[in-house]
Amino acid sequence: MAREPREGGGGGRGGRDRDRNASDRDGGDDLIDKLVTINRVAKVVKGGRRFAFAALVVVGDQKGRVGYGAGKAREVPEAIRKATDRAKRTMIRVPMKEGRTLHHDVTGDFGAGSVVLRSASAGTGIIAGGPMRAVFEALGVGDVVAKSLGSRNPHNMVKATFDALQRCASPRSVAQRRGKKVADLIGRRDHAPAQEATDA
Repeated sequence: MAREPREGGGGGRGGRDRDRNASDRDGGDDLIDKLVTINRVAKVVKGGRRFAFAALVVVGDQKGRVGYGAGKAREVPEAIRKATDRAKRTMIRVPMKEGRTLHHDVTGDFGAGSVVLRSASAGTGIIAGGPMRAVFEALGVGDVVAKSLGSRNPHNMVKATFDALQRCASPRSVAQRRGKKVADLIGRRDHAPAQEATDA
């Protein structure tokens, strides 16, 4: 029995970050989707093995909204379509500083996956590997430093990254929660070193 061709190389490692424009299929909602990994899985049944494909896709508008989804089907295009549809239904909005980086450093965990995301100065670029890079590119972050400290499984890494992104907060949201003004929070931080200098 002839085997079906394997998409994206062994275990999905070689098929990452394949850009596709989702707006062409959905009537111009201006989303891009990135194929993070695709894996061929087999189910043993009477008479042999039945093959299917499992895909992990990240979708974003490059303006602060991003989502991820997983899909499984007998054919690669159908698995990608299912994953893309699920990613669009689970999109979150992430506050960004100056539209290019995160407001503060943050950590995220999921299962054995653990990641650290750090805000970066202009011109740093995206310093992240594999699945995490796909998330940041879809999100629209231009400057960030990220490190995976746990599992290298793409699913765990993506979910840990989303856990970290959901913990991100903007100065405006923090001020609103505390019943203060944004200037009070930022001003206090800026004047603290000057106060210490005068005390010395």
